[in-house]
Formats: sequence, structure tokens, C-alpha cells
Amino acid sequence: MDRLYKLYRALAQQASLFTYLEGFGLICYHVLLTITVNMSYSVLAYYHLTPIADPHAEVSAQKDFLSPLDATSRIYVSEQGINGQMCAAEADAKSYMEWMLSRPEFRDVAFKIHPYHEQVFPRLTIKYRRQLVAFDQEVDMAARAQHLAPEQWKEMLEADDDHLLLDIRNDYEWKLGRFEGAEMPPCETSRDFESYAENLLSRVDPKTKPIMMYCTGGIRCEYYSSILKKKGFEKIYQLQGGVIGYGLKVGSDHWLGKLFVFDDRLSIPISEKKTTVVGECHFCKTASESYYNCANMDCNGLYLCCPDCLEKHAGCCQESCQSAPRLRPYHQQNPHKPFRRWHHYFAEKPSKNEQSGCESGSAA
Repeated sequence: MDRLYKLYRALAQQASLFTYLEGFGLICYHVLLTITVNMSYSVLAYYHLTPIADPHAEVSAQKDFLSPLDATSRIYVSEQGINGQMCAAEADAKSYMEWMLSRPEFRDVAFKIHPYHEQVFPRLTIKYRRQLVAFDQEVDMAARAQHLAPEQWKEMLEADDDHLLLDIRNDYEWKLGRFEGAEMPPCETSRDFESYAENLLSRVDPKTKPIMMYCTGGIRCEYYSSILKKKGFEKIYQLQGGVIGYGLKVGSDHWLGKLFVFDDRLSIPISEKKTTVVGECHFCKTASESYYNCANMDCNGLYLCCPDCLEKHAGCCQESCQSAPRLRPYHQQNPHKPFRRWHHYFAEKPSKNEQSGCESGSAA
């Protein structure tokens, strides 16, 4: 039954569900649908910076524990620690957290937990990475920002202390949601952020200016704050647990829009409280909080779009993409899930021309 369920779950992600299930047996389908409706999942986000002597052994240990469970993930392990996002059936998620916290090196891991009705990752991915965060320079882990609990963060946001609020995320995350009054530095790479920090020295006094930094879950600030420390900035604070932790503990006060997440949900509210929409449709500029991947497989660009423009452009981010040689079949999907690889859509791999119709994006 477990194999049957996993097969159904994979097929159910495609719009042509009934075509795939033809001849499979409607009885099985209804049984499996009932199982799915009644299942509860927990989406976990966590990281822990601690020396790991043998990260490859830790990768194996993670795989041994999680493989028998109903779990999917993106977990990365390095000599510096572990960075994890995972989704598991409620009981399996509880077992995993208990296992992690029972181990001396991970007893202080702080798990951020959201309930959900289905898996949010395509597979169980657990890998070694030399760097937990893409960072092209050495990091002094002893020189990082002071952590502020979400309640302290809210108090500081409301304080009249002339602080500078920095959003250390990608521009597509910023477009969807952010804290009021935040500034987004160019930080696609650590070198970009180092240039920003250098320019910041001419704008503010590094010894007296309070600088507040935040990111999705907290780990990126651990690294990027070290650059500010190296430049001589003294009053640096980071949001403990990131925006996810803030939403779970404090709510949506001072937050605008939604939060971009790196899984099938793509965007989530940070709490139950409604917030002002800040996202705009890529085409008509009306309010939008729905992200889509371009249907052109050789673009795959991520863009915000309203339902009318999505249909008008057949799921593509620009006109040239609509005539691309490797075009995924368009269908309405709400909410949209990130596109999978070609074999989810075609019986044979579509040919790829040397020239793509789109100037930006990454190949699928």
C-alpha cells in the first residue's frame, strides 16, 4: 500500500491525473484519495552551526533515519553544520525531531514548524555541501550579529533609534513580501554585499548606527553579518529564526505581503493575519501574490502573475518564450507548484535548439 500511495502522490501532482489513472482502478484511486485527505504533514525548517568532524557520515545517518519514513527534504551537511528543510507525516516529523534533539551535537536545534496537507518537496534529498550558504570567502563564525528574539525584534522595530533595516534575501523574495521600511542590498554574492558594506561606511557611522538584518530562516544573516563586522560595524542585530520564526511567534506586525519559500508552496502568509499585498503582476502590474515558473523549459524564470495574464501568455514570462522549442503544456494550476523535469510532461525528451527564445532563466 505504501508503494501504491507514493505512486498516486507523484501522479496527483500532474493536471492529467485521470489519464494516468485510466485502467489503474477507480477503487484504488478513491481509497488513496481518502488516505491523502486524512493525512497531516509537518513542514520543518531549521539550521544549526556546529563543527561536524565527518559530514559524509552525517549524511549517511540522516538518510538511514529518514529513508523508511514518509518524508521528503532538502538537507545539506558541511563541516560547519547542517541546514535543513523537510516535510514529513506528522508522526514521522515528531520522531525525526526527537532523534535530532537526542544527539549532543544537535540538542540546541530550533525547529520551525508549519502544518500542511501534503508533501512539499519532490523527493528526499540529503547531500554534503562544502558551504551551507553560497559564500565565496572565509567566515569568522565568532564575529556575527547579535541575535534578537522575535519579541525583541518587534520592540526594536517600534523603537525610535534611527536603525537601518536590511533585507538579506533575493529580489524575487523581496518583491513578494518584506518588513516595512526595509532596504534590500544587492547580495546575490558575498562580493556584492561586501561592496554594499563598503559604500555603507560613507552613509552611516559604523560605531553608532544600529543595523537590523533579516532573512527567511536566519542562516544567511549568520554569514552576511560577518562582513559588516569585518568592516567595523558594531551594532548589528539579526532576527533569530528569520521571518518564519517571527511569524510563528509574533505574527504579521510590521510585515507586508507574503513570504517566499523554497518548496512546492512557493509563497505563504507568515501568520493568520491579513497583510497588505505588495507583489505586482509581471505584465499588467495589478496586485499579485502568485509566483509561476515560465513554461519555456530553457527559461524557467520565476515571475509574479495574475490569472488573466497567465492565461493570455500561456504560462510564459514573455512573448518569445511562447514559441520556444521546449514548452511545457499549459494548464491552470492554483496554487502553482514549481515545474518538474521534462519526463513529467513528455514521453520523449524534447530537443533543445542552440538558441533559446529567452535571454534569462536557467535550463530545466
